[in-house]
Amino acid sequence: MEKVTVFGAGSWGTALAGVLARNGHDVLLWTHRQAQAEELNSHTNEDYLPGIRLPESLRATADQAEAIRHSSIFVIAVPSKAIREVCSSINEGMDGPALFIHVSKGIEPDTHKRISEMIAEEVDSGKVEDIVVLSGPSHAEEVALEHPTTVTAASRNIDSAKRVQDLFMNQFLRVYTNTDVVGVEIGGALKNIIALAAGITDGLGYGDNAKAALITRGLAEIARLGVKMGATPLTFSGLSGVGDLIVTCTSPHSRNWRAGNMLGKGKTTQEVLDSMGMVVEGIRTTKAARQLSEKMEVPMPITAALYSVLFEGVPVEKAVEDLMGRVKKDEMEDLIDLL
Repeated sequence: MEKVTVFGAGSWGTALAGVLARNGHDVLLWTHRQAQAEELNSHTNEDYLPGIRLPESLRATADQAEAIRHSSIFVIAVPSKAIREVCSSINEGMDGPALFIHVSKGIEPDTHKRISEMIAEEVDSGKVEDIVVLSGPSHAEEVALEHPTTVTAASRNIDSAKRVQDLFMNQFLRVYTNTDVVGVEIGGALKNIIALAAGITDGLGYGDNAKAALITRGLAEIARLGVKMGATPLTFSGLSGVGDLIVTCTSPHSRNWRAGNMLGKGKTTQEVLDSMGMVVEGIRTTKAARQLSEKMEVPMPITAALYSVLFEGVPVEKAVEDLMGRVKKDEMEDLIDLL
């Protein structure tokens, strides 16, 4: 049995805290809201996982100092925009080193930092035993219901990845290991962009042909940028690449797909954000990826088209028209570039 603290009581943090508790670990789930902590201690989280009964052994607190003292294994499950604030606060309250496991997906606009890089900047190096990313095709709702799910634990140190594998793996959650942290993080972040675009095509009523093309060409974009950033090409054929892309682009469970679907039906970006009630990581990541593609001179036409819709007010129909009318190209060029 291990002591584990999960920071962030949204749907994913709560679902993973439940997994760890069912695996027999001593789990404390931190939320910044006292009312939510009280509800969690009654073993429900209706705002994020309605109808789900949480394990009796799972405990919650709104006291961050208590959460930090509880363990030396920290699962970071807050939105990407909160990573720096939460990790800086954790750093101030820590004494000894801890293993950081992050399950957030995104890239920071302007700095273009990945989540693990943000954590490393906010926590003193002497307080970080290691940083591991846990990612893959995994809707929180299905994990909470113990539906079969498979994810990847990635760290440059394979022993750290294996430790996380042992923490989470059970009869319904299978965990693979990987040493390509860049590839796993980039795949997990950029798939949200393509999921937004997939939601738009569904909202426009374009059908399966358009979605299949979008997913396929979207994977090419993700791999192009990822490889330029140092990722291993094969990672994008795995769980955190094509696997995560498929599940996020094809399911109403995906908040990015739902946001895109509303955009496709005519809502503005602000109207979508106002109605969601949850963070839509793909919107923030689209800005960062657009900046990165220009900085690194990596063609990302789907990302560029989505950026024009989200931040420049271009109608979705016009963005699709521009995307389809680009200069002719050979499909194999992308594959050759990745080799």
